[in-house]
Amino acid sequence: MNTIITSAQIISAIILMAVILLQNRGASLGGIFGGSNAVFRTKRGVEKTLFTLSIVFSIMFLGLSLANIIL
Repeated sequence: MNTIITSAQIISAIILMAVILLQNRGASLGGIFGGSNAVFRTKRGVEKTLFTLSIVFSIMFLGLSLANIIL
């Protein structure tokens, strides 16, 4: 049982890292120096899907980590 949880935790961690790295970076270097060209917009399409997947896999990783500690 412990090996199944550990392997699922490793797989979810790898997928979580991939999903986070695929997301666009919202702020550029110009924002540090007071650049006012920031545009506030909503997430659409693939960006929204990646954002949702990152939340889902982070919750799954947290749950598997807690299950690994408890069991």
